[in-house]
Amino acid sequence: MSSAEHIATIDLLRARDFPEAPGRSEAGHAGPGFHIAELATFETAGDDDGTTRDAMEEQYEAERDALTVLLTERWGEPHIIGLASAFARAATGSDDVPEPWASLSETVPDVHLWQAEGQWIALGVARWGGWRALQLLAVITKIDPP
Repeated sequence: MSSAEHIATIDLLRARDFPEAPGRSEAGHAGPGFHIAELATFETAGDDDGTTRDAMEEQYEAERDALTVLLTERWGEPHIIGLASAFARAATGSDDVPEPWASLSETVPDVHLWQAEGQWIALGVARWGGWRALQLLAVITKIDPP
């Protein structure tokens, strides 16, 4: 997908109501108060020596950064928020990290974050399964970050 298509997905989800129950959506995953769009997904083969994964990680971070430039034109400079402390609290069973932030913190080390019109918009790169899979994610939520 192109940056224009990613922005269109973000705009579509910003205009859409949040579901009452968590579940899959055509864009990724959604639940009460949030949408998570899976903008791009890459999975390595079991025999990958890491070269392809490293190149794709750089590409996904570059795509996130390109989207950041476009969204910065709309909403100003983003906050860069690390999610390690949210992950640590969620992993110990603390209830003070709400969704979507608890799930997001499991795979996304940091997000580029804006607040606009009562919603939080976040971009991040998720690393799954020992970094064998990567996803470029956009999150639209009314739930304050931890």
